[in-house]
Amino acid sequence: MTRLSQNMTTKPTLLLALALAATASLQAADYSQWGGGNTRNMVSDEKGLPIDFDPGKKYGPKAAPKIAGRLRPDAQAANKGPGAEDIDLSTTKNCLWVAKLGSQTYGTPVIANGQVYVGTNNESPRNDKHAGDRGIVMVFDEYTGQFKWQLVSPKMGTGKVNDWEYLGICASPTIVGDKAYVPGNRCQIICMDVKGMSNGNQGMQDESTFMAPLDKDGKLTAPIAPGDTDADILWVYDMYKELGVFQHNATAGFPLVVDGKLFAPTCNGVDWTHTNIPAPNSPSFIMLNAEDGTLLGEQDHVSSERVLHCSWSSPNYLELGGKKQVIFAAGDGWVYSMAPETKKDAEDLDILVEHWRYDANPPEYRKNSAGEPIKYVEYDGPSEIIATPTVADGLIYVPIGQDPEHGEGVGCLSCIDPKMTGDITGKAVWTFKGIERSISTPAVKDGLVYAADYTGRLFCLDAKTGKEYWKFDTKGHIWASPLVADGKVWIGNEEGELFILAEGKELKELKTIEFPSPLLSSVVAANGAVYVTTHTHLYCFKEGAKAPEAK
Repeated sequence: MTRLSQNMTTKPTLLLALALAATASLQAADYSQWGGGNTRNMVSDEKGLPIDFDPGKKYGPKAAPKIAGRLRPDAQAANKGPGAEDIDLSTTKNCLWVAKLGSQTYGTPVIANGQVYVGTNNESPRNDKHAGDRGIVMVFDEYTGQFKWQLVSPKMGTGKVNDWEYLGICASPTIVGDKAYVPGNRCQIICMDVKGMSNGNQGMQDESTFMAPLDKDGKLTAPIAPGDTDADILWVYDMYKELGVFQHNATAGFPLVVDGKLFAPTCNGVDWTHTNIPAPNSPSFIMLNAEDGTLLGEQDHVSSERVLHCSWSSPNYLELGGKKQVIFAAGDGWVYSMAPETKKDAEDLDILVEHWRYDANPPEYRKNSAGEPIKYVEYDGPSEIIATPTVADGLIYVPIGQDPEHGEGVGCLSCIDPKMTGDITGKAVWTFKGIERSISTPAVKDGLVYAADYTGRLFCLDAKTGKEYWKFDTKGHIWASPLVADGKVWIGNEEGELFILAEGKELKELKTIEFPSPLLSSVVAANGAVYVTTHTHLYCFKEGAKAPEAK
């Protein structure tokens, strides 16, 4: 029996909703991937960022006017339904532009070569030919907010346990040169031309079939011919079809591209019962050729065999002592270090060489005092890892956590020494159990760790010892990750509140700004601007920006 047929012996059903938050960090200038670089550390070199800004007010039912002689970016009136730009720019402050997204947005934006990319859903369609529930990546002009093109991906058709309704695409692309790599909503890794169709149709020539949805009987509908505002897809790697992966609820995890190789989680997980693993023989993590999308290697299926829920974390990369390490935090609650090279196993599969692994769950979260396993979703039970591990000053920082639908629970933040000592088990420098479940990626700067938990608290810890300097309660659940930029720490919460705190060992709140929708994605700083993404809108704020007068 093949691995694929083994994995198909259990049928799927429905389950809980997922949501991922993103995070942002970068160096000055562009922010071309999640975390700004391969270490995924949420620290920016940007200076002169505004903190006195206002998202403005929405228009009423009347038509939106032209702005400075031009229509709003999508050229629709505000009373014409989905897709209309509905923010009155004259009521904003230090706002360069604002763009309408879908109704649920979990992808933190990336900015590269004059374009802004963000994953969302299709509840505000940019094109009438793409109607209904879809995964979307929207692309805007960095300087004007003008909509340029979009990736449109219909639903899988296998039910919400695989592709939860209205989640859309839960990540944004990783931009390398003229290519954009993103996990679609259908358990696929998709490579696109960053210019869209403006320079012709390159690579794959079957976008029309890719964009065609399934009918109620699961049959493919008529192809939809691509237009000027559709994505130019170069290649697609389908993990569901090629590897027999059983995606749980959504595809997520920002791809990592190093030396022409792409690394990504497969999002292999449990079924609707939360106890059965339909595809234990499929990998949770893979390596592809970034040029053509061919499979180069995969992780041994150990993390799939013991996955608690799903693997949604994004990988990162470091080199120590001449050793290359790809770090992957898996759905079994373990952190794995692997080389970007493979060896054959007994089944002739190309398996990524493992350096070490580390259990990020304290033993008392796995088993009680009687030695009995604690159930997964219990408040005091074990968690997977959804946050991205952060590499800083030769150490790795990673918290454990669960799908926010599971609620609050015990957590742990580990500081791991990635040096290879010949022992396959990684070593923790320290652990901090004062934090609860978290899906937020930590930021590390000047010997301090800034980490948030789902409960709604932001912590400042000593990066070498784990000593707590302060904690700040936002009084709202946190999905996003903290950004450290311009001497400040930026974090938003589910209540739509953006908190700006002073960087350093002393707690000082500088500003709180209220937005009309949840802030589940992280703040991004790039090229002197601050990007704030709500569930429904993407804002670009810049010091001294003046809203064009409406007329």
